[in-house]
Amino acid sequence: MYEIMLCLSGDEKKNLYEQIYEYIRGEIRQGRIRCGERLPSTRLLAEQLDVSRSTAQMAYEQLLSEGYIEAVPCKGYFVCEMDELYHLEQDLSVSEERTEEKAENCRYDFTPNGIDLDHFPYAIWRKLSREVLKDDQKELFHLGDPKGEYALRKAICSYLHQARGVNAQPSQIVIGAGNDYLQMLLSRMLGTKQRIAMESPGYRHAYDIFQRLGYDCCTVSMDRSGMNMKELGESGADIAYVMPSHQYPMGIVMPVRRRQELLQWAAMKEERYIIEDDYDSEFRYVGKPIPSLQGSDTCQKVIYIGTFSKSITPSLRISYLVLPAGLLERYEQVGRSFSCTVSRTDQKMLQLFMERGYFERHLNKMRALYRNKHDILLAQLKQMQGIKKIFGERSGVHLLVQMADKRTEKELADCAWKAGIRVYPLSEYSLNGSSCEATMILGYATMKEGEIREAAELLGKSWEKKI
Repeated sequence: MYEIMLCLSGDEKKNLYEQIYEYIRGEIRQGRIRCGERLPSTRLLAEQLDVSRSTAQMAYEQLLSEGYIEAVPCKGYFVCEMDELYHLEQDLSVSEERTEEKAENCRYDFTPNGIDLDHFPYAIWRKLSREVLKDDQKELFHLGDPKGEYALRKAICSYLHQARGVNAQPSQIVIGAGNDYLQMLLSRMLGTKQRIAMESPGYRHAYDIFQRLGYDCCTVSMDRSGMNMKELGESGADIAYVMPSHQYPMGIVMPVRRRQELLQWAAMKEERYIIEDDYDSEFRYVGKPIPSLQGSDTCQKVIYIGTFSKSITPSLRISYLVLPAGLLERYEQVGRSFSCTVSRTDQKMLQLFMERGYFERHLNKMRALYRNKHDILLAQLKQMQGIKKIFGERSGVHLLVQMADKRTEKELADCAWKAGIRVYPLSEYSLNGSSCEATMILGYATMKEGEIREAAELLGKSWEKKI
């Protein structure tokens, strides 16, 4: 029989029976109390721990209900079969240790994802939150319009027209919690029989989502202007997913001629569409922001998708579709079956954030901040020996680097990792498995300016090699 050696605390937040239950459960999950082992009776356990018998009984009843122990009539309480759980716990423990070890080894992370949260307008957001919730606005706690709050859609329309050249009415905008949800919504409107063409290297997450939704996805290579039109025409695709203002991850800005070719391709057949993902167009460092493809669309073929994840914060989870007029009827038939997935209070806060000019001021501040970081990293890279090419530097929050020697991406990443730096191989974004010249992606949004200098200096030393 297993003896329970437990020192009960006087923690008022946790009952005595909970302490006993959690201790025994932990011993079982860690494999210290083996399968089939007998536990003390409730009377004996109560005597050992100097508690009431009812307290011991409550602890055992909780363990019984969760399946950790079983009661055998006239014999007592025994531990249930837990071998698989024991091994799972061991595997998870090892995995967590490796993850922590990996995190400790990584001093600097050039992730192309994420944003600078040190400069998030916390004070303004708290102020708007209090304002929205200070009055008993009961309507905010009812289900709203499936498309999203009209006032927010109107504010988005005004911003998109002014900043991105998008031509739309509030009725064409649908708000949702992230691009994943909007992709699912599109699949309900368009059906899943079409073939979707995506650029490679490209946005792998969107590619995976479309595949899971049941689409036949194909990849199209890129040239210096973006998606290769010859390959697109031969692909048999009905939908082209592109990022014309700043392609991810290559950073290519699609020129006017290629945009017109793409629009002409879509206009050739009735059921062809272009999905324009405009995920970070606000951050451009040379010239003015590039107008959207949607603004040049005269045939209602562009489905525009945008997000506030890069411009405000990913956790806000507010993205939006701008549907062409031809899809509005389908949305009314199918899309309205889905309730809006964004809290009405969050929508109200974002609406006020935009209407009162906070959003524009925040963008200006972040644009200047990212520009400084961009310039620091670019200057550091230009001082490095052995770099063949730096590109993608006109906008966004990451750069791409090619070395002049013949080292592989893995060799470059390993050298950086030994110096405590994490970099990202371009091959991770290849959607068709094709290889290309070794190229590393260096994001800088999440790093402080001093960290960028230190990390770039260490990176240069780790990559030093005679050509």
